Amino acid sequence: MSEVSTKVSPSLHPDTVKALPDYDDDTLPVLAPTVTAFDTAYQAVIAVHTAREAAKTNPTWNEAQQVIHTDDLARRKLEHVTKTFDSVRSNLVKGIEHIEAELTAPVTAKAAVTVATEIRAFVRDMDTPKRHQFIQDAMDNGDEQTVSSLLGAPPYLSGLTTEFQATYTRMWREKTAPGMAKRLRAMTAAKEMIERNAPIVFSSMEKAVGAPPHKAKALREAKTAAEKHFVMGSA
Repeated sequence: MSEVSTKVSPSLHPDTVKALPDYDDDTLPVLAPTVTAFDTAYQAVIAVHTAREAAKTNPTWNEAQQVIHTDDLARRKLEHVTKTFDSVRSNLVKGIEHIEAELTAPVTAKAAVTVATEIRAFVRDMDTPKRHQFIQDAMDNGDEQTVSSLLGAPPYLSGLTTEFQATYTRMWREKTAPGMAKRLRAMTAAKEMIERNAPIVFSSMEKAVGAPPHKAKALREAKTAAEKHFVMGSA
């Protein structure tokens, strides 16, 4: 478990990921990279705070030099952190797309052709409210023969629209593959957390350095310009 620092935003602590509703042993494999990414960010900000305090103890560095050296470290850390977040988010997106494809894949009819045909005809002749209730009851009861007959053929054969068949297909897939649905929820939540919390690392790093990036840049440029005079003077 990462140490808790009052100097770093709690939103960057890896325990925020562990607090997600679907975080458990089942989803740990898909959420572990997100936990690592936030831990990397959290530790990076702590490291810059520590470096800043250490810089103050160097008797040969004035305040400007302290900012420059601390900002140098912060920029290196920030580059690593942002690359880590980008990589983890990209992999989450790919994983989400893969599961979405699995959950929306066409259903294959399990009943014999004649039975499936009769089931579809039976449902098609119902009025709309009764039809939807019948399908919902079949799904709730895990009636694979009935559900697959209705979802494994063109929707109009059962009196359904394309949209309703797609909705029922997704619901059936989630019911029959709860682990997959759970991983999808967990990965989606992790992706949203990265998009929401990861940008906080920029303001956290600025706070750790003790100066905004533009000030550090100006000090660095002034230092470089001043040093050129010494180089030219020694020529």
